[in-house]
Amino acid sequence: MKLFNLQLFAAGDVINTTGGLMENGNITDANTLSAEMKTFYDKTLITLASANLVHEQFGQKRPIPANNGKTIQFRKFSRLPKALTAITEGITPAGNKLSVTGVTCTVDQYGDYIEQTDMLELTAVDNTIVEATKELAGQAGLTLDTVVRNEIVGGTNVCYAPSVEGDTVTEITSRADINANCRLRVKDVFRAAAELKAMNAPKFGGSYVAIIHPYVAYDLMQDAGEQWIGIQKYADPQTILRGEVGTLAGVRFVESTEAKIYGPCEIGDGLSRLHVKTAVTSSSSKIKVSETMTPVSFAQPVDCYVNGVANTITSVTSEGGETFIHLGTAVTSLAAGDLICGAGGGKDGSAVFCTLFLGENAYGVTDVEGGGLEHIVKQRGYGNDPLNQRSSVGWKATKVAKRLIEEYLLRYESGSEFSATAETN
Repeated sequence: MKLFNLQLFAAGDVINTTGGLMENGNITDANTLSAEMKTFYDKTLITLASANLVHEQFGQKRPIPANNGKTIQFRKFSRLPKALTAITEGITPAGNKLSVTGVTCTVDQYGDYIEQTDMLELTAVDNTIVEATKELAGQAGLTLDTVVRNEIVGGTNVCYAPSVEGDTVTEITSRADINANCRLRVKDVFRAAAELKAMNAPKFGGSYVAIIHPYVAYDLMQDAGEQWIGIQKYADPQTILRGEVGTLAGVRFVESTEAKIYGPCEIGDGLSRLHVKTAVTSSSSKIKVSETMTPVSFAQPVDCYVNGVANTITSVTSEGGETFIHLGTAVTSLAAGDLICGAGGGKDGSAVFCTLFLGENAYGVTDVEGGGLEHIVKQRGYGNDPLNQRSSVGWKATKVAKRLIEEYLLRYESGSEFSATAETN
């Protein structure tokens, strides 16, 4: 991977956001951005954005099609059946054909920009185009990584980590039943690898790959002990994957804070968890809560769990400085402090973490460097800017991801020691 010195032009001669070279405070040739500088900025954007593309790195990559509409085609190869018919001596058999299925999908565009004023350019000490590019690169990388993640996390092949309390192991069959005791174990990793092997999922250079959240990785390492092989013990450090933290049961683990987390949905004012303020001792659908919320009547009731039981919230009201929520179904008994949380994660408010176990060619993605990510610098005076007061730096990307072979992708949902505080991402 190439590294670029982002301070290369931070002192001495400075390239400003108009594309001109500033020498002793005077802009020269402000109408164009040199090819060398354009290449430098473009590569800086792609290099920094790529650092966040953890979910993309294991997909089958295809370049963006030029002048070919908005569709792109990934290829899915079917396995040949067993050749169990004996060959007759002297007679050439019919043979077979390679079966290739095209999976077509439509690409979308994403992007953002930072607008800068002429006063900022004149007074800033730092090279503002470099600083803007750094921030935009981080945003672009996380955006595109999320596009890929949201596609592959929707796979139909799913397992749930069981609840373990002492010697008692309880099997879990739904996301709503996951809590902090449902932590990913060594046994679960072996099971995930066995599931992929049973589907004849091809490996990445001899190993399967898993994308895991740091919280879940922490839990797993505690359970694995000496079975965990950290990257510092690898014989060949050159083969370390982006974000890789170690190996267990023939699975290489790549850590990402962007690994999918399902948590309680927002009820209102950014709150996803509420607490009963006054106990309920008879049938009531009007519940006083400890948190302060803005009154609202929901067009669509918000799905929730009231003390672990499915319900809905139809509105929020305020009376005498107190906040009340109104439930779709009345409850008969609640204690002060009982939890009311939005649906989406565990019914006790726990966040649910997704660890993705992958075989090769499970999904496809568009190639970032194949025309998929563009760095855009606009000089002062572009658009409606008669006084040359504004310039901008931005990015634009064409992106799509597509699951190709469901059996090669397994989502393992679990809780964590940190489930009570983690939020949806």
